[in-house]
Amino acid sequence: MSKKFAVLFDLDGVIIDTEPQYDNFWKKTGADYHLGIENFEQIIKGTTLPNIIANYFSHLPLAQQQSIESDNRAFDLQLDMTPIPGSLEFLSELKREGFKIGLVTSSDDKKLETVFRALPIRSLFDTLVSADRITRGKPDPMCYLLAASDLSVSPKDCFVFEDSFNGIASGNAAGMKVVGLSTTNSAESIRDQVWKVIPDFQNFSVQTFLAEV
Repeated sequence: MSKKFAVLFDLDGVIIDTEPQYDNFWKKTGADYHLGIENFEQIIKGTTLPNIIANYFSHLPLAQQQSIESDNRAFDLQLDMTPIPGSLEFLSELKREGFKIGLVTSSDDKKLETVFRALPIRSLFDTLVSADRITRGKPDPMCYLLAASDLSVSPKDCFVFEDSFNGIASGNAAGMKVVGLSTTNSAESIRDQVWKVIPDFQNFSVQTFLAEV
């Protein structure tokens, strides 16, 4: 396949192994504010902070909503940014081979600043689509369609690497081919929603990737 196609990556659970840390944060936050929503931390995966506040905490006084946002930002600064095995190597290989690469995340620009200070990966991406650039978050396809537009690539020529149900739904709704990472959800639970499932990027080179597309 020609290198005209683009490869788009979610961040948490795809490039960096942060989802278990967010599970703990949001599970505690849900309990602290007595939401009473089973598996709350799983339901909100892949969605933006403004959407989480609007959908689940809008009944609280503004001061408490702002406190949740502040707690979340403080938590971002303390994250362990350990990469998903093989992710940085795969990104670097794609870059060397001349592919168009995009980062499409529900995180905002402040979180990305923290990530890029910890990991020198900003130069690997040809476009960044963060929560600050969109008005409708995942599972809406807006973020992925914006990335395709940035890169002047048709959605049908885009591959998406995602881990969450909301992210997978976003990529599918954009008309893209989705590779699901079973880092957050089991391979069995996402298999029928994606083009291919991988556990991580170990033993998954660009050559392996191209052999299957």
